[in-house]
Amino acid sequence: MAKTVAVLMGGWSPERDVSLSSGRECAKALVDRGYKVRLIDVDRDLPALMRALDPRPDLIFNALHGIGGEDGTVQSIFEMLGIPYTHSGVLASGLAMHKPTAKAVFRDAGLPVVDGIVASPEMLAAGDPLPAPFVVKPTNQGSSVGVRIVRMNDNSWREEVREWRYGAELLVERFVHGRELTVAVMGDRALGVCEIVPRGSFYDYTAKYAAGGSDHLTPAPVPPAVYEAALDIGLRAHRALGCRGVSRADLRYDDTLAGCGRLYLLEVNTQPGMTPTSLVPDIARHVGIGFDELVAWMAENASCDG
Repeated sequence: MAKTVAVLMGGWSPERDVSLSSGRECAKALVDRGYKVRLIDVDRDLPALMRALDPRPDLIFNALHGIGGEDGTVQSIFEMLGIPYTHSGVLASGLAMHKPTAKAVFRDAGLPVVDGIVASPEMLAAGDPLPAPFVVKPTNQGSSVGVRIVRMNDNSWREEVREWRYGAELLVERFVHGRELTVAVMGDRALGVCEIVPRGSFYDYTAKYAAGGSDHLTPAPVPPAVYEAALDIGLRAHRALGCRGVSRADLRYDDTLAGCGRLYLLEVNTQPGMTPTSLVPDIARHVGIGFDELVAWMAENASCDG
């Protein structure tokens, strides 16, 4: 008998539209693989979610992104109900979503991270926390939501900070020159490394999700030793947080003369996008794993172990 899969998508984070796209694509792949699929558009109505999960599905495909769907909140509901679900568990999801905490875990694991501080909007309004250029980002958002690169002689960002709406804390990091790399991890295997070349000034929300917003170079055209080192960092980061299923590690490769070819781990995404322009499916295709096969593997490896 075909398994019944509830695909959860939407949510209430700024990444809602991305999640809806991910959910629809994954649902189609699951139907093509013979699963019975129920699409559930999630909002902040817990009784409605309980009703939507009745009758209880065999598993949940969690296509939610951002706050509420990626930070351990909805995962704890799945745990209470005892329904297997895709992607990482409660603890790994919470650790990865809070960037300063994840950075501390990575540092303890001996992984290369970027220097930075946690600050309040009031602190930033009073003065530059680091010498420019530096990066200002929310502590708990994904998809580059709220990310701002502050360059020399740029004071326009202060007005943005005054209108900050992404929480009481911000993460400020030294800007690393160089190239944008990402590593897809599937289970206990690092699949490959992709270089992202944004069409704009940096890899922001538009570059990630708009058609033609960036070019994905797979495999990343970097020296073999750098490629292998990036794979190692991605897999070690996945393990350090206790991730399961599929994750994606974002890195910077400073290939400038001053950078001497160093790699830096920026963050791990426990619920990477699964849209037509997403990175993990691109990398998986390069190693011979089609989109339907990838989605089915995620479903078959759903778990309920925290």
